[in-house]
Amino acid sequence: MGIEIRGPEGRGATLEVTPGPVEGPLQVGLLIGGPPAPTAWSCTPAAARELAAALVAAAGEAESARESEPVTVEARDLLRGDVRDGDRLMTVEAVRADGANVQVTWTSGAGRSWSQVYEADAAIRLRRRLRPGRRQADP
Repeated sequence: MGIEIRGPEGRGATLEVTPGPVEGPLQVGLLIGGPPAPTAWSCTPAAARELAAALVAAAGEAESARESEPVTVEARDLLRGDVRDGDRLMTVEAVRADGANVQVTWTSGAGRSWSQVYEADAAIRLRRRLRPGRRQADP
């Protein structure tokens, strides 16, 4: 069974997933067919399950991000992975309470980090909210 995928330039390819050979280490085969030439990869069954779980999670996040409206939360309630609403991409890296204030470490889309101090009850408008109970994977 082939799964249609697209690259950033819009070029299409087909992804085929197959069990690996009976002999040798347990492997799952991945064949990406398309220009310029087909490419074959393989991974362990555990890595294949991890990839499948990551794809399901990313699909859910992509669908919910389109459906949701920006939300406003208090600075004390920010979570790692929350994305600030605005013209520049800013993601919460860490939050540390310090009495009546909260120190938030932000990371930009360009990879720069900086910290800002807010009053704990300051309203912060978010483009995307990390759902409670979900942990953001470390890079």
